Amino acid sequence: MGSIFFGFVIGLIAWFLVRYLAAGFYTVNQNERAVKTSFGRAERVGDAMTLQDPIAASLNDEERERYNYPQVRVIPPGGPYFKWPWEKVYKISVATQTMNMAVDPENADANNQGTMLEAVTKDQLNTGLKGQIRWHVSERNLYAYLFGVKHPIVHVMGYFVSVLRERIANFEAPAGAKTGDPNALHNLAATAVTGISINDLRKNLSDINDHMDKECAGSAARYGIALDASLITGIDPPPEVESALAAINTAYNEVSSSISLAQAAADQKIVQSKRAVEIETLKAQAEVQPIVALADQLTDLKANSAGALDAYVRNVKLKLYSEAKTVILEASHE
Repeated sequence: MGSIFFGFVIGLIAWFLVRYLAAGFYTVNQNERAVKTSFGRAERVGDAMTLQDPIAASLNDEERERYNYPQVRVIPPGGPYFKWPWEKVYKISVATQTMNMAVDPENADANNQGTMLEAVTKDQLNTGLKGQIRWHVSERNLYAYLFGVKHPIVHVMGYFVSVLRERIANFEAPAGAKTGDPNALHNLAATAVTGISINDLRKNLSDINDHMDKECAGSAARYGIALDASLITGIDPPPEVESALAAINTAYNEVSSSISLAQAAADQKIVQSKRAVEIETLKAQAEVQPIVALADQLTDLKANSAGALDAYVRNVKLKLYSEAKTVILEASHE
């Protein structure tokens, strides 16, 4: 009987050592970070809070009150590490992930099975948006990711979609050219095209992507997920709208081409006119130059000798008389 009891005790001790001590060793992979809790409370880094970190710089006053999480001690890659039975380790992948922006983490059938996100433009046109977002868990705010919200990626995607739809609904193309702009004719011809929101959106995709990156800069402080980039790759209106847009764009291209040809012809005529003016100016200068030189010579003669100018005039008259066939003299009335 004593041996049975002794064996039971030995087995219990062995089970305890395997269950709670040997199993207490763990490692953290290279693309992972870990947070350890003791009786459900995460290990803190003193009194440090999220607002003390630069990731909270983009939060407004209301958000700074709501999203002020404690900073937790992050276990880096490596190991083996050890935890006691009353401790629990949360491992999180910090690798960058890519997701279709139309995916709804809570409903796989939403947004055309996660392939296209619908939005309404400022002129009440339904349009489909395609694109991707890149994100990763923020190592600097693991508390928010693990304990702040239940499903962080759901919150992030919901926030992203709401901001994007708001931007699409209120987007307006940048202001056109100012008065005096050499491209003013093209801007005038493009009025019908730039007034269509879908065309504006397609031409300014980079501005929309930049706006989304700016608006989502605070997601790391709010939810512990940092959006590395958002890339909207396509805007697809309904087929009937697409055909109408194609017709409008074709008409605009024809008008723009005609304006370009007319402007080129006008520029060529202006260049030719300038060249003609330059040629006539050079001719006039060539004719005036001998007269100016003669005037300078006569001025020098008059300055050197009082009789030299009269002698020059007499010699010129004699030469003219010799070449003339008829000379008419004015009669004297004395």
